[in-house]
Amino acid sequence: MLNMTIDQILPGTAKRLPDKIALIFGGRTLTYSELERLTNQAANGLKALGINKGDRVTLFAPNSVEWVISYIGIAKAGAVLNPVNAMLTAEELAYVVRDCSAKVLITTAERAGPAQSLKNDGNLKEIVVLGGAATAGTISFDDLLSGQAQSIEPPGNLPKELSTICYTSGTTGFPKGAMLDHRSVVLNAAMTAAMNVRTERDVQFTGLPLPHVYGTVVMNLSFLLGLTFVLLEKFDALRALQSIERHRVSIMDGVPTMYLYMLAHSDFEKFDLSSLRVAVVGGQTMPAAKSVEWQERSGAPILELWGMTELAGPGIMQHSYCENRLGSVGIMMPFMQGRIADPLDASNTLPNGEVGELMVKGPLNMLGYYGNEAATKETIEPDGWLHSGDLCKMDADGYFYIVDRKKDMILTAGYNIYPAEIERVIAGHPSVAMVGVGAKPDATKGEIAKAYIVLKPGVTADAKGILDHCRQHLAAYKMPREVQFVPALPTTSSGKIMRRQLKTLDQDTRGESETVSLRVGAA
Repeated sequence: MLNMTIDQILPGTAKRLPDKIALIFGGRTLTYSELERLTNQAANGLKALGINKGDRVTLFAPNSVEWVISYIGIAKAGAVLNPVNAMLTAEELAYVVRDCSAKVLITTAERAGPAQSLKNDGNLKEIVVLGGAATAGTISFDDLLSGQAQSIEPPGNLPKELSTICYTSGTTGFPKGAMLDHRSVVLNAAMTAAMNVRTERDVQFTGLPLPHVYGTVVMNLSFLLGLTFVLLEKFDALRALQSIERHRVSIMDGVPTMYLYMLAHSDFEKFDLSSLRVAVVGGQTMPAAKSVEWQERSGAPILELWGMTELAGPGIMQHSYCENRLGSVGIMMPFMQGRIADPLDASNTLPNGEVGELMVKGPLNMLGYYGNEAATKETIEPDGWLHSGDLCKMDADGYFYIVDRKKDMILTAGYNIYPAEIERVIAGHPSVAMVGVGAKPDATKGEIAKAYIVLKPGVTADAKGILDHCRQHLAAYKMPREVQFVPALPTTSSGKIMRRQLKTLDQDTRGESETVSLRVGAA
């Protein structure tokens, strides 16, 4: 796998398992041989538009069969992939397209209109429309494939060549384009599969957005090893439960909120989930209490992972054959190194058990940020160690425990408070479906922790009960100072809770939330 490229993922599997179902999306299925032919046609269509080796192609659309075909077709054409979050605004898309000098944009009809102004603005020459007829100034996806040969010459990609530019969320300014080589993308898919012992006998399910690096990894590992890949356009708890039962899914991947929504669904117990052998979770820390509840109710263990866009996916995972230590994201993946660094001196590695910044090194590391040498130097040390921005600790056996994002830490009267720690405790309350904790300015303490709580359907709780539960597990200075009950939490397209957006719930005037300030001592 160290010497494979993205364009080589599908052909070998299609030759070995031509008639096996490769992809299930809604009511549509494709075998491996069908997917191979369609992706070859897409690659030839892109080449006919003038795409040459190394050109950038932006893929800006939600999950679909056409998205999958486009992704593989871009790689087979020898172009550089630029998968983009389908929720970006026109202004945000324009920045990405211009920054990476995309030559072709593949998107949907409703997104194509606002993108028209980008044509001939810089490098962008063509817009391809998925799932419908072409509009003025665009080409339909069907026309892109029409008349194209169903075979293609390999593009000659090399393992250490640039394969993908994935843009970060841009929470601290303009997004940065993480450059990934072919080796990191393919190796991450292979090692993720190995850690959970995924094989062609498995049926893989996800509702993750494919433009997100975690979704891409799940797709790539499925096609690399010959799994059947069951995909939703976007996550929905009911449709997820139905898919697991209908397709006899054996392994699924998602972020914590996906599992929490399923657990909170009133019909959860009605579904047959007996085919599920393992559930994998990443993106944010999973409260241990919810992992236990999931296993008790579904019968399948939850295995946690940690990853980054800058690593092409996971870098640390729970291994199926190792002890599943709840609260830990697992052990380092093969070929990778990890250590806990002093936040004030990255060259100093801290002893086991101490909290510092997680740093990683190995072949999964990105090449750097596209066109941003300053940000690259800030993130990658001269000796190759990459800053994660996550506060973490490691035990004597090499298990890692994510404490929180450095940027999410709350400073209360001189005390460091980690939202994830409070969230894990509150999530253990029997009435809580999900919770997010954010910082709120305070004239006396600088910042205080505020908990935003979504209750399970049909249950009630009050702030006093939440506070009493917290007191049993948290030191006084870690206690949330305010609790607000809300109908939903702001999440990203991948389902991760957006802590920095929690404050937007403070002005809820719909009568659906309750805010209670808590006096919990002088700390």
